[in-house]
Amino acid sequence: MAEALVNLLVEKLGSVVYHHTSEGVKLVLKAKKEVDKFRSTLKLIQNVLHDAEKKQVEDPAVRDWLDQLKDLTYKMDDVLDAWNTEIGKREAEKQETQGSDVEVRFSFRSNCFCLARLNEVTRRYKIGSAIKDLNEELTQIYIDKNKYSLQPTMHAAAVNAEQPNPRSLTSSLVDISTIFGRQVEKERLVSELLREGRPGLVIPIVGMGGLGKTTVAQLVFNDARVQAHFDIKAWVCVSDPFDVIKIAKAIFRQLGGTQVTSDELQTILAGIQNLVKGQEDEKEEKKDEKEKKILLVLDDVWTEDHREWDSLKLPVLMQSCAEGSRIVVTTRKQEVARIMRATSDMINLERLSHLDSLKLFNSIAFLDREEDKSNKWYGDIAEKIVRKCDGLPLALKTLGSLLLHRQTIREWEEVLNSEIWNVKVVQEEVFRPLLLSYYDLAMEVKSCLLYCATYPKGFEFGKEILIEQWMSQGYLNVGENEEEATKGREVFTKLAMLCFLQVFRQDALTKEIRGCKMHDTVHDFIQYLNQNECLTVEATGTHGTETSSANHRVRHLTLMSAPEGPIPSLISKLANSKILRTLATFDSRITAIDSDLISQLKRLRSLNLSRNNIHQLPEEIGDLIHLRYLDLSRNGNLRRLPDNVCNLYNLQTLRLAYCLSLEKLPDNMGKLINLKHLHVKDCGRLQCLPKGIGSIRNLRTVDGRPSVYCNDDAEAFKFGDLRMMNQLRRLDIRISRVGENAASEAEKAELNQKVHLSYLRLIVWNLSGNDADAAVMNALRPHENLDSLAIWLYHGPTWPNWMTTSYLTRLTVFHLCYRHSSVLPPLGKLPSLKVVKLHWVLDLEEIGAEFYGVEEETSSFPSLETLYLGGLPSLAKWELGGKAESSSNSQMKSISIMPRLSSLHVVECPKLKQLPDFLLQNARLQNLLIKYCQSLPASLPDEFISRIPNVTIEYSGVDPLFKGRKIDTVKY
Repeated sequence: MAEALVNLLVEKLGSVVYHHTSEGVKLVLKAKKEVDKFRSTLKLIQNVLHDAEKKQVEDPAVRDWLDQLKDLTYKMDDVLDAWNTEIGKREAEKQETQGSDVEVRFSFRSNCFCLARLNEVTRRYKIGSAIKDLNEELTQIYIDKNKYSLQPTMHAAAVNAEQPNPRSLTSSLVDISTIFGRQVEKERLVSELLREGRPGLVIPIVGMGGLGKTTVAQLVFNDARVQAHFDIKAWVCVSDPFDVIKIAKAIFRQLGGTQVTSDELQTILAGIQNLVKGQEDEKEEKKDEKEKKILLVLDDVWTEDHREWDSLKLPVLMQSCAEGSRIVVTTRKQEVARIMRATSDMINLERLSHLDSLKLFNSIAFLDREEDKSNKWYGDIAEKIVRKCDGLPLALKTLGSLLLHRQTIREWEEVLNSEIWNVKVVQEEVFRPLLLSYYDLAMEVKSCLLYCATYPKGFEFGKEILIEQWMSQGYLNVGENEEEATKGREVFTKLAMLCFLQVFRQDALTKEIRGCKMHDTVHDFIQYLNQNECLTVEATGTHGTETSSANHRVRHLTLMSAPEGPIPSLISKLANSKILRTLATFDSRITAIDSDLISQLKRLRSLNLSRNNIHQLPEEIGDLIHLRYLDLSRNGNLRRLPDNVCNLYNLQTLRLAYCLSLEKLPDNMGKLINLKHLHVKDCGRLQCLPKGIGSIRNLRTVDGRPSVYCNDDAEAFKFGDLRMMNQLRRLDIRISRVGENAASEAEKAELNQKVHLSYLRLIVWNLSGNDADAAVMNALRPHENLDSLAIWLYHGPTWPNWMTTSYLTRLTVFHLCYRHSSVLPPLGKLPSLKVVKLHWVLDLEEIGAEFYGVEEETSSFPSLETLYLGGLPSLAKWELGGKAESSSNSQMKSISIMPRLSSLHVVECPKLKQLPDFLLQNARLQNLLIKYCQSLPASLPDEFISRIPNVTIEYSGVDPLFKGRKIDTVKY
């Protein structure tokens, strides 16, 4: 992590610009000189950090040197952050006094500092003196680096060649007797290879290091059916770096070519082409050519550079082979499958089942020890160790081999009771492939990965929560026009595609990832890398876990199972609370936070107290000037926040979801000038937001359906208060208290000016269902850039004009819920719409022409992929309708209706008797779910059902009918 932290600090220091405009700045000029010196020294150290990060794994002295550097980096970051915070406060106070509407940003990416009262800030924090002291420490660290023979950063290829734990080469040979639990994956791959007419050329096997990708490829490569099916089979270990010439030569030799003398890629590729055509000599007559069916396995592919892959020209070369030739690729990166245009054919390798894990472990640990295998004590320990390995074959083999040579139960118990990362053989064998993936990450991605150690093992990360926490630590370094949240999603996707994050929870319709888990062994690995900085402890009894002394370098503390009562005092025994940057609790029942403890946590960036039973926070919470992330969600007895919360000028995220007793937010919330994400979902007693929130120009998220008023209430947050929030990305609100001039008030929100707004949910609460409601909805026209729209409880007689045309050209998701009307909007006109969900549209009796919006058009729903119809108790008829249905067959065939529909979900539509003909005859469905629709299943033709791969049909009183694999029926 040191490399990433230093890199971020260098960026911050480089963005500090001083304007020499007054005599009062002289003291700061001295500080500027010290800052420049600090940055120069830090950049010199930066050159050797890549080497140091690798050597620390095996050299404790290097790790200690890196820890000293991290300590100093954190200190400098704290000094700069405090300085920036005070300047921000002064400017905010000035803006409040002047009543200015000018947007002000405060960060080290700004090009200048406010110089007002800068002498006071300098005296208060003694900036020059503090940085001078830190400079002296850094100079000593720079001198000490010479003790460890650290090498400066080299060309990537040279670094990879000389890194510790080099990648091992593989071959196609395999000992089948040592393989357990991969029969399903093997048969699937064999079936794909033998299937005639299969369109895809490349079949990737993707999974984290140590999961057995190469083993599966070896099993298939040596299968008798595969051996008989292909004329030539070639196995090439690619690894890293991706050397095109070396790989091309290896393919040439594996395909039967003689020694390659040329280093020209064109010559080698021409030789390969002659081989696959059946010409062993390019001078042979074409009449002797015979196309051959080729199987090429490329094992351990790392490159994400499509140019390197394209340079091999394998898709072109394979066109010269017989039809049915295939390329199998093993990789730990989903991105590799993407650049090979093979994501739809990807085989994701999962962990072994517990039974197969136990078989694999026992086959090694009890080799020639059958009498021990039948011993209950050994058996119980084996069960527990296998569970620790969490289905990872490499871990099972490594620990099995270790215990094979340990003869006593005590020795087995020592392995069981030790932290797995402290077992040397695990460090050397199991963590080696993970280290290779870790070294391959960009610096900021490494920091984000390591931060996951603050979560307990087996915990499900919320995607957006994790990203907000990365933001709080400053890990997402972005440019002037970039969004941290967007960068965070890119990092999350990167970690997921590299299999560091797994077991995803997805939206059942949109397939958007909402959360995920981390493989236990990966969690052990990041704890091993991060053991001096992250500490997870379980509080037991009334006094908590006893510990001899605090770890003075812990900066991220996770407290588990704290009992009911005040937050345990043991925190100060576990870590130096004055340097903590994260404090998080899980599975705890804390009722109060001691003000003395809060006063010690001055460096805190992230405070997670969710799912406790806190009644109130101390006023001292406002002293945590560095705090960026505060999570108080699911504290059911929390009624109010202290007014001093509004002093948290750096706060970026405030989570209050499911605080069922929360009645009011502080009036001065407008002082939180850097707040970006406000989450107040299901705060039952919170009637409205404070009016001051309208002055927070940085808000990106207002999430959770707080009421926004449409009347003249001067105290409440109204639509007009949204006017200046032009940075909004996500808006989830409830329209309440409509007055006489409601449409005029709604217009003041200027939603059509919010170009960044991508998600909008409007809950039309307690409106009358008349023309006034329609006028309000018309006034809330969003910008055409909107991606996702949800409308709940709207009972107006007509749809807003912006929904009756193709105005929302970029809209991809639409959700209509709880409506007492039989009229649907013409959604078929929207060209980008991919997901439609109609839920509890209670009076809807028929889906017809108005829904498709075809009229004289020749296409309706051109991009729709998923359609959900649920809770439609009156729906009895679904047909094409209108002019399209009354036209001749030839005309009807020219009208394209939902040509890309792949998933259809029909739930709780008891009166619906049949699906429309255009679906039964033409739809290319991949997934069909019909649930609690008593009248529908009998009308479905067998030929329609048989051509859909994944079908689930179930209804009351009848056994479920499954054809193919059961599809995801996650609660919607």
